[in-house]
Amino acid sequence: MRICVYGAGAMGTGFGAMLSRVAACDLVSRNTAHIAALKEKGATLNLNGAELVWTKVSALLPEELHGEYDLIVLATKQRENALTAEFLSRFLKADGALVTVQNGLPEAGLAEVLGADRVYGGVLSWGAELAEGGVVRVTSNAGFRIGLGAYGKGERLQEITDLFGQAFTVSTGNLVELRFAKLATNASFSTLSVISGLTFGEIAKRHKKYAIKLIRETFAVARACGCKNLPLNGHNLFRVLTVFGGLLLPVAMKKYRNTRSGMLKDLERGKRCDVDFVAGAVIAEGKKRGVKTPCLERAVALVHEIENGLPESAPETLELFKETGVGYGL
Repeated sequence: MRICVYGAGAMGTGFGAMLSRVAACDLVSRNTAHIAALKEKGATLNLNGAELVWTKVSALLPEELHGEYDLIVLATKQRENALTAEFLSRFLKADGALVTVQNGLPEAGLAEVLGADRVYGGVLSWGAELAEGGVVRVTSNAGFRIGLGAYGKGERLQEITDLFGQAFTVSTGNLVELRFAKLATNASFSTLSVISGLTFGEIAKRHKKYAIKLIRETFAVARACGCKNLPLNGHNLFRVLTVFGGLLLPVAMKKYRNTRSGMLKDLERGKRCDVDFVAGAVIAEGKKRGVKTPCLERAVALVHEIENGLPESAPETLELFKETGVGYGL
């Protein structure tokens, strides 16, 4: 099987490095310095600030792609998804599969270009950041888990599951439920990390009231989308957070206590972030189904204000949420 990971940033490089230990895999990125380092030194994963795992990898720039792949794993930002899908269509076999490990709800747009039956979704459990060229720092302690689901018929789901299962802990399920389970974290903690500049652990410990507001609205949209179960790392988030509420948030975020949002890192590099495709995806689905999401809308607006230079990413910026009120019920 010929495999490509397109978008070898922090998460893509970590994914590709792990997969490369069990199968031949091309890692592709526009970051020329990063690709040069991968070609020269391979990929290094820094696990929990101590253990280093080195893996020899095949690294390419997009212009170096050639031939067709049986499987493409998409790990880019979503801002140019339509153009990316068009570009990748020439490298994906007619019976090939694309697995998007992007956050949010990216499958529908990709299916418009590639066809529903070639599109699958993967939900990754870990956090990572690019420390330097060729070096990825894993910022979580939850292991390497993937929730995998099919957008279309899923004829290759078992084959992909068997492959990924050699490198990761894989579970399969309803793709919409898998997506909203991850969105419960991304739409809340990732967005709040951008606004506050804090880690997930700091938010859960000191500012959980804001996280609960965003989780509550995400749950409401998920239920409107037909979700009965939100499976994440072996737990049903509907049950856990509805029964125990904010009491368990610091515990649930313990393995991610050092994680900061990748969107925050984008802003620190002077780039616009993907909030419209994460928390914004929940808002869009809510509008389709008549579910109001005022707190999420305020959070997204704050992120855009920060992108435009006012206010700053700082803990006190969370106080601007007071306009939407504070609620604890899930």
